[in-house]
Amino acid sequence: MIPIFTAEIPCFDINQIAASGQCFRMNPISRDEKEASAYSVISGPHYLEIRQFLSDGKTQTAFCCPQEDRDFWFRYFDLDTDYQNFLSSIDPEDSYLVAAGKAGKGIRILRQDLWEMIITFIISQQKTIPAIRQAVEQLSLLFGTPLSTEDGKIFYTFPTPRQLSTASLEDLLDLKLGYRAKYIAKTVRDACSGALDLELLSSMEYASAMAYLRQFYGIGEKVANCICLFGLHHIDAFPVDTWIQKILMAEYFPKAARRYQKLPKSRLCQTIIQDHFSRYQGYAGVMQQYIFFYERTRS
Repeated sequence: MIPIFTAEIPCFDINQIAASGQCFRMNPISRDEKEASAYSVISGPHYLEIRQFLSDGKTQTAFCCPQEDRDFWFRYFDLDTDYQNFLSSIDPEDSYLVAAGKAGKGIRILRQDLWEMIITFIISQQKTIPAIRQAVEQLSLLFGTPLSTEDGKIFYTFPTPRQLSTASLEDLLDLKLGYRAKYIAKTVRDACSGALDLELLSSMEYASAMAYLRQFYGIGEKVANCICLFGLHHIDAFPVDTWIQKILMAEYFPKAARRYQKLPKSRLCQTIIQDHFSRYQGYAGVMQQYIFFYERTRS
């Protein structure tokens, strides 16, 4: 019998986390009529089934995993962090961000595996979320390690650099990775040789990690920021993709259009972020997740 740990957790909605674009191994599973949501989650050699349901008008979360994995999953979901403080700090005069925070108040920044996030966000370039999820699952199925849960479910770990080094460029191209295949192949070689030092990267502050990551083939500013936010838990990172760029231009550019029009395009988004999100120093990436989720769900 696998233990089930149940808790009432504020600012925690697994549907919102699954749809927030940060995790690609969180998949819906069957649920009963009393449950609002149910997902399986894989991270490294760990497997979890997580369910949410209403009890006496309050949302309860059930973690179904071995006793020894409980602390791992509590850390994974960042349960020691008070996200209500982040929400309470939102500028009340920023009506768009107030609405985004209200809509996405159940999101938390997950503490995910660094190597998995490096490969995942290299894959993410110009790909939809379902396509990213499919590619990550295929890499795991083909090159990861099969493991089983106490009740007999089989799952596959995300492949280590050594495991992924057995994939040829043709193997990667067969997974419909396109131009990203050569980025992944080079990144795997760098990780295996030690040129990409994951332990060193894990010890770096945000600015140093950004500079370090951008040295590597296929990792630009946006991907580096995603790795920092989702793989290193630098929650001050603020990735700018096409969704975020559209939001900045639609919601924040008009507030100082005359000044912003004078800026070169290369500085425009970062200037807008500095003007409107610097007050959230140390956790601006949480605000980025609120607006990313809000815009996706509205659209």
